[in-house]
Amino acid sequence: MRSVIQRVQSASVTVGGDTIGEIGPGLLILTCAMVGDAADAPQKQAAKIAKLRIFPDDAGRMNRSLLDTGGAALVVSQFTLAADTSRGNRPGFSTAAPPEIGEKAVAAFAQALEAEGIAVAQGRFGADMKVALINDGPVTIWVDTEI
Repeated sequence: MRSVIQRVQSASVTVGGDTIGEIGPGLLILTCAMVGDAADAPQKQAAKIAKLRIFPDDAGRMNRSLLDTGGAALVVSQFTLAADTSRGNRPGFSTAAPPEIGEKAVAAFAQALEAEGIAVAQGRFGADMKVALINDGPVTIWVDTEI
């Protein structure tokens, strides 16, 4: 799995003008299931992200995790994270898992975050989504779980 996580003050996702997920302080997680992911990749990725120390402590250093802060996560599927731009000007997406596998993996990832004790809101797999956020820092990190 591949995810881009952004520390946010708030984030929301809308589909067709309706807000379907929103959070306050926490992480916006754009995530993509990849061809060849291990069956436990969603759980491993969730455990890693839940414990990443990217929130400031009292001294202002990134030393606290999402679990430490009690923040929430907004999980949005994004197959374009699998883009291959090595040839030509049109990205290829052949390394993204097929939709039927990707949808299950993203759902398993969200469930695994909840099992870690994180409040989770979600986008809608395969939908045309509009994502709004107030980036905090900004802090943006790429997490690639190759199992």
